This record gives sequence, structure tokens and C-alpha cells, in this order.
Amino acid sequence: MPASSLTRGEAKNLPSYPGPNKMRDCYCTVNLDQEEVFRTKIVEKSLCPFYGEDFYCEIPRSFRHLSFYIFDRDVFRRDSIIGKVAIQKEDLPKYHNRDTWFQLQHVDADSEVQGKVHLELRLSEVITDTGIVCHKLAARILECQGLPIVNGQCDPYATVTLAGPFRSEAKKTKVKKKTNNPQFDEVFYFEVTRPCSYSKKSHFDFEEEDVDKLEIRVDLWNASNLKFGDEFLGELRIPLKVLRQSSSYEAWYFLQPRDNGSKSLKPDDLGSLRLNVVYTEDHVFSSDYYSPLRDLLLKSADVEPVSASAAHILGEVCREKQEAAIPLVRLLLHYGRVVPFISAIASAEVKRTQDPNTIFRGNSLTSKCIDETMKLAGMHYLHVTLKPTIEEICQSHRSCEIDPVKLRDGENLENNMESLRQYVDRIFTVITKSGVSCPTVMCDIFFSLREAAAKRFQDDLDVRYTAVSSFIFLRFFAPAILSPNLFQLTPHHTDPQTSRTLTLISKTIQTLGSLSKSKSASFKESYMATFYEFFNEQKYADAVKNFLDLISSSGRRDPKSIEQPILLKEGFMIKRAQGRKRFGMKNFKKRWFRLTNHEFTYQKSKGDQPLCSIPIENILAVERLEEESFRMKNMFQVIQPERALYIQANNCVEAKDWIDILTKVSQCNQKRLTVFHPSAYLNGHWLCCRASSDTATGCTPCTGSLPANIQLDIDGDRETERIYSLFNLYMGKLEKMQEACGSKSVYDGPEQEEYSTFIIDDPQETYKTLKQVIAGVGALEQEHAQYRRDKFKKTRYGSQEHPIGDKSFQNYIRQQSEVSTHSI
Repeated sequence: MPASSLTRGEAKNLPSYPGPNKMRDCYCTVNLDQEEVFRTKIVEKSLCPFYGEDFYCEIPRSFRHLSFYIFDRDVFRRDSIIGKVAIQKEDLPKYHNRDTWFQLQHVDADSEVQGKVHLELRLSEVITDTGIVCHKLAARILECQGLPIVNGQCDPYATVTLAGPFRSEAKKTKVKKKTNNPQFDEVFYFEVTRPCSYSKKSHFDFEEEDVDKLEIRVDLWNASNLKFGDEFLGELRIPLKVLRQSSSYEAWYFLQPRDNGSKSLKPDDLGSLRLNVVYTEDHVFSSDYYSPLRDLLLKSADVEPVSASAAHILGEVCREKQEAAIPLVRLLLHYGRVVPFISAIASAEVKRTQDPNTIFRGNSLTSKCIDETMKLAGMHYLHVTLKPTIEEICQSHRSCEIDPVKLRDGENLENNMESLRQYVDRIFTVITKSGVSCPTVMCDIFFSLREAAAKRFQDDLDVRYTAVSSFIFLRFFAPAILSPNLFQLTPHHTDPQTSRTLTLISKTIQTLGSLSKSKSASFKESYMATFYEFFNEQKYADAVKNFLDLISSSGRRDPKSIEQPILLKEGFMIKRAQGRKRFGMKNFKKRWFRLTNHEFTYQKSKGDQPLCSIPIENILAVERLEEESFRMKNMFQVIQPERALYIQANNCVEAKDWIDILTKVSQCNQKRLTVFHPSAYLNGHWLCCRASSDTATGCTPCTGSLPANIQLDIDGDRETERIYSLFNLYMGKLEKMQEACGSKSVYDGPEQEEYSTFIIDDPQETYKTLKQVIAGVGALEQEHAQYRRDKFKKTRYGSQEHPIGDKSFQNYIRQQSEVSTHSI
């Protein structure tokens, strides 16, 4: 079940630092259990830091808690944890897409646990040589999975204790080095009762102690070389009464915190954290299940009128147009139908527009769909165009304040104005000269907007430009300049001074692009109107029109012919030396990796000369590497003709991102492999298949192919599943819309206000589509219900998929038991 998460936040009322200034330098991390997958910028000298950073990720593994930790940076020692918010996976829907304040909780080693344990218990009668019987317990600890990495290492061992009111007997496993998935497979024997007279009774007769009062306790530890001793990783307690029904018992368990682990603190001691978490989890069926609904959506552009189409109806029933636009655009892009659909809904919207000055200014389905298309198809175009200049502005820290009231001491208004003018000129030039790089899909949409607007308002000669500029300038370039971090142009929010500079640039560019007839009137502030005098020359208006003409003309040349390298991803990772020399050292080193659409390189540090460059056409496969190869997590391999490059990413999300984008960019390579070795070649053989030749053919099929188009990695079935979920969520509105189609109010005017909110141009066509949508959604709902019933029947509580302690599965059992007689 793929899942995604988006978070942003701020903290307030953090405890003051025990020093003279009382302020703290804080940052926040996002964690899957205890694995950090994202870190915000540091907000200095504040007890109420505002982060406001968006983070989106596909979650590549199962997890129990989505956790947020607030750290206080310490220059001389390890950063200290102030507190945390841990949201259980099953509670995430409660907070979905809602700003919520959470109290920060205390963090200590006893409460920080993750992972699961596989245990087997067996109770047996042992008859001694003298014929006396005693009862022995065999506790077999088989393996653990998903233990945390503590201080960069995990060398786990377990202690197994038989405990009761009057006894405690402990035994210990061997330490397993450098693994967080240790295979112990050790058995420990405990004498449960003293020998007693042999009895032929079928049950056990305990003289000393009632078995119900005994329990097995398993504690997991990380063997540490630090002076503080070994670190606690979690525990589980199993009462021996589980052996009442049978003499053997086997199950998986989630590790739990220590009973005394949580210290009681007042809830307001540590402050609070505001979060907005968007979490979705989909069960996606095979493609044929979605055919009826998908076909209905894909033919939306051909339906007359377009307001009677399934895609338009989705926009009508959703609470927010954005909610409908995201999966809709992704689905239509995937199947090459986004341009005709947007052309159809844009044309319909233009016909309803009375004033050319308000064209495409509302938050309509058309606007939201075009926004989403630009975001998906235009991100690399945005980066190539703006990123170099934005980075320079962020690094130079030149003051560009032109409001006389806000000038600081020592600043000169004329100098600031000249600095700002230079920045505006540079950004304006790179934008207006970037027309040939604009993605084809955006140009095709702009062409249809231009044609529809010119046809509707034939007396307004500028409307053909304003219809396009209202998107490319107002909703694409201007927001990216204003908030570059939201478009991945900068890694974090900019500092206040740079943010002010970018705000002034964004306002000016927006006005330049709008081609409004009264420029100075478009500014509320007199200082902006004064500054804009620099740009009142005709050459600026001509450059905008030439740019808009180019990006909205059909028959333009394909941007794929442009040989400009595009930076796709970069960052530090750890790589294993490739062993070009026969007896060279093959150790692990931290390197700065950089991927463009031309090559994959690494260097010692950012900006250095590359130590190694792999042309994209030389990448034969990109696959995960089994942990057992080097006993390291989050490793993957980039396979080349002569050797494989082994790389370790910082966390599971980063590993998935790198694998996905490397696979996508090399997908069309002619010599791509169909099989590979999932483990490394070490000590003269492949660890997976034991083949001795380092050139032996792979033993495992390569993972499924991905779309070759880098920016459009879209799963059509998943998007259809999301659209089904939205239709299902708003089924009440679909039925209300059906009533509206049949009501006289559609013909005679809005007699019933509840019906007047829908756009219904053709009641009969709309009714026909609604009937098909409701039937398609109903059929999928039945399939989901059957899937849930089957899953319930087949899954055992205590299995590897659902260990004991899995609260979401317990809740599921509780719900099902109300309507079912099955027992688990």
C-alpha cells in the first residue's frame, strides 16, 4: 500500500535555555519510527521557531509512528533533544490535512523503541532416569527485524528471562555485529517446576508455582563501547498462560518501551508543535478493475458539453477544486489526454466569462488543472531558468530595500534601487529568453488558451497575451521567485532580507508579465510605482509579447533537441571504492553525488572536479543491494558494463528517491539488463548465487520498468484509485447532483438553492454520466470490501505482517468481529 506524507510546522513555548540569553537554536526532524528522513533549517535564537517547510515523500516501508523531534543545536557537544511528537500510524487519518497543535513529549532511551521479534515457546515433560517427571520450558529466539541504528551502529543481543513472584533467571544470546536484522536462532531452557511424583494426568501439576504467574521477558540491547553502557532497544513480556491450550506457541511481537520508561511531566513543560500532516494510503488493484471508471474519465474531453463529463463532475462535487485537479491531471497526463481536456474546460470557462480583465483569475477547475500541469511538466524548466540567479541572490545578501520607511542605518536608497533593478533585469531576461525550453505540453495548453480568448473577445487585442501571462507569469514564475523553497529552487526558507528582495522582484516581474495598461496604478505602494519607472520602456512590453507568442504557438521545435544538461538530484552519500586496482583498498567513503540528464558523477565535495563520471547510457540497471552484503542498510547498486558501484543513502526515503530517478533517466538505454545479482561479489564469489566468476550472468530478474519521462513518473491505476476514493467520499453530492438534473429547478431557475451550486449545461447528458460514475464507484467499493474480508480471513494476528502489538490490525479485528463469527 503506497503512502505519502506532507508536513509543515512551527513550535511555541519551548523551555528556555539555562543560560543568560535563554534563547535556543532549534531544528526539527521528521522520522519514520526512529529513522530520520528529513531535517528543517535551524532557527536561531528563538523559543517559538517557525519552520513552515513542506516535505513530501513516498513511504517505502512499514512503520509504526510518524515522529517529529525538536533538537537544540550545540556547537561543542551532541545536539540535545528537547521533545518529540509521535503519531501512531493508525491515528494519522484523524489529523489528515488539519492544522493541529501537539504537546511535545519527553524523550528518553527507555521509550525509544522500534522493530519486531520472532519467538517460539515450548513446554515439555522431561522424565528423569529415576522415573521422576519435571517440566521444562524451551524459549527459542529466532530473529529480529527493523531494530534502530544507534549512534551509527547496531550490534544487537538479547537477554531472555523467566520471571515470577519468587524467581528471576536470565540468559543471553551472542552479539550479532553490524546488523539491525539479527538472525539469532538460539534456544534457552528453563526449569519451570521441580521434579514431582509422576502423574498420568493429561495436564501439568505445578507444585511450586502457578504457571499463570510466570512470564518470559525478552530485552534487546545494543552492545556499545561507550562508557555509558549498552543501549536499551526494547522489550516484550509474554505470560506463560499462552501455553494453556497447547504446549507450543510461536509468534512475532512488536518491541515495547519499558514499563517505567515514561517519566511524568506536566504537558506544558516542553512546549508544543503545530503540524499539518497529509497522509494517504491506497490499496491499488490490477489495471482491469479500473477500466470502466478510467475509460469514463479519459473520454471526458470528447463529451459535449464538457460539463457533463466524468472529470468535470469530479471538480463539481469535490470540496476543493485542487483536490480533484491533482489526480485528474496526473491520470490524463499519463494517458496523453490532458491537453484536449484542459482545452475543452478552458473554452467553456471563457464562454462564461463576461469581462476580459477577469479571464482565468478565479480558482476554477481550469486554473487548478493548469497549475498542476505546470507543476508536473514544468519543474525542470523552472530550475534551468531560475535556479542559478536565485542561488546567487541568496548567497550575495545585497540589500535591495526600496521602502524609505524600512531602510536601515547606513543604507543608501539609490544603491539599493540599482541592486534591485539589476536583479529584476537579469531574471526578466532569463525568463523572456527561455521560450524555446518551455515544455511542449505547456505550450499546447497555452495555444488553446490564446485561441479561446481571442475568439471570445475579438475587440480586445491584448487578451491573447493576458490569457497566457496570467498563468506563466502570475501562477508559475512569480510564485517560484517569491517562495523558491516550495519549488525546490532552494533547500530551505530564505532569510528575512533575501525573502524581502525576492518579494520585490516577484512583484515587479508579475507586473511586467501582466502587460497591464496602467502600470503605476497596479501598485498600492508609491515606492514600487517609483521603482517601476525604470521598466516603462517599450522594449520590456515587446520582450514579454515575443516570449508569450513563442510559448503559445503551435509547431514550435521539440525541447528534447536542446542539449543543455538539467540537474536532477544531488547530495552526499557513501560509496564503496570500485576496486579498479587488483589489490587496492575497497573501503567506504563519503562523496558528493550529482545526477544530470547526461551523466552521474561524484566528487569529494560540492563544487570539486568529478572523481568519476558515468554517462547515463552506461547505466545498465539500478537495483537495491541486500543488507547482508556489507551489513549496511539503505544500499543500492548502479550497474555498469564492467563493474557495479555500491552506494549507501542516508535513509530509506533517500535510497528510494535515488533508485527511482536513476532508473527513470536510464530507462531507454538499449543495453539495459533483464537480470542482476542482488548481493555483492565478495571473496571470489557472488553471495546470492555462489557463482565464482565476477562476470557471471545475474540470478534475479530486474525490477519492473518505469516511464522514461523523468518528470512524469505516474501510476495510472493509483491515480484512478484516488479518483474512486474521492467519488466515494462525495457520494452524497453525486446523488444530490443527480436530483438536480431531474429537478425542474435546472430548467426554471434556482428554486432550490442546494442545486444551484452545480454547473449543469445539459441535464440529460450529465445524468447519464452520473449514472455510469455511480455504477463504476459502486463496483469498485464491492471489490474493496471483498478484499478486506479476504485479508481478515487469511491473516493471523502474530504473523510477520501483523505482529502482536499491531494496533491497526487489532482495531480491524474488532470491527470485523462485530459482523463476523471468524476467530483469530
